[in-house]
Amino acid sequence: MDLHQPVNINNRTMDELTPEEKWRLEHQKLHEQHKGHEKMHAEMVIILIVTLFVAQFVLIEWKKRFYKSYLIVTLLGMWIIPLGLSLKSHWWRFIFIWLLFSCITGLIVFKSLQKPIDRVTPRFVYKWFLLVYKGSYVLGILGYSIMMAAFFGLNLLFNAKINTWMDCGLLFIFYGLYLGVLGRDISEICADRMAAQIGYYAPQGMPTRNLDPGVCAVCGNKLLVTEDEEGIIENTYKLSCEHVFHEFCIRGWCIVGKKQTCPYCKEKVDLKKMFCNPWEKPHVLFGQLLDWIRWLVAWQPMILFLVQGINWSLGLE
Repeated sequence: MDLHQPVNINNRTMDELTPEEKWRLEHQKLHEQHKGHEKMHAEMVIILIVTLFVAQFVLIEWKKRFYKSYLIVTLLGMWIIPLGLSLKSHWWRFIFIWLLFSCITGLIVFKSLQKPIDRVTPRFVYKWFLLVYKGSYVLGILGYSIMMAAFFGLNLLFNAKINTWMDCGLLFIFYGLYLGVLGRDISEICADRMAAQIGYYAPQGMPTRNLDPGVCAVCGNKLLVTEDEEGIIENTYKLSCEHVFHEFCIRGWCIVGKKQTCPYCKEKVDLKKMFCNPWEKPHVLFGQLLDWIRWLVAWQPMILFLVQGINWSLGLE
């Protein structure tokens, strides 16, 4: 299809035009509207590049100096911006999934903030967020597999259009990344609050309780087996600082809760030694990918809105 070929209407209405002619007509009108605006477009590109650079610098410095406020504002942006766009565009499927996830996660967060905290609450909270994390991982892999299958033409075996498979794959990837980012951010807040209430962890300073032998500093419960024994339900894991934890708790603390220090003494945790199994390394990499996605979903729309405001104030179209 040649988009530059002029459309001859000849007193025809828009309903009488073919889809190809409508597309060419829209392209023709757009081209005429922006004809001779090359200098203005160059200025808009410069404004976009400068704004992206300055915004990235500000976000990095904000994250370094005031991490908690950065986390909360980013989380609110991740939560509200997609919902607003969905309400405007009537994307009811996303709105339903958003409401379902928000209701369940809201109950989990409420339970984690109750005082005094129940002894089974930390493990219950970690189970939910670990389920969300693994579910998002599966959705991402499934979406990527569907897109690769469409790329190699496997959709023809099922007499399906490639666009259908690509849209389905992108949908799975989007939900996997979006729910994964939300789950990790909320679980980080819950991990801090729960561990501080139990007393073996303090975000700043020393813990308010001494860690007794055979007690997990994440959940405050007794360890089932020693680090040298093979557990029936779960094993016990010892960090390089000699503190021991339930394997499930320390994995949730590091991967889901985004913590890379010992919950008790704050010594640096070597994730490479902790997850030496090659099948577990993709989970760590996927967690890093979710951190990168946060910028695209929460901050990129705000930056583009700022660029639009600057262009409008300068009279650029």
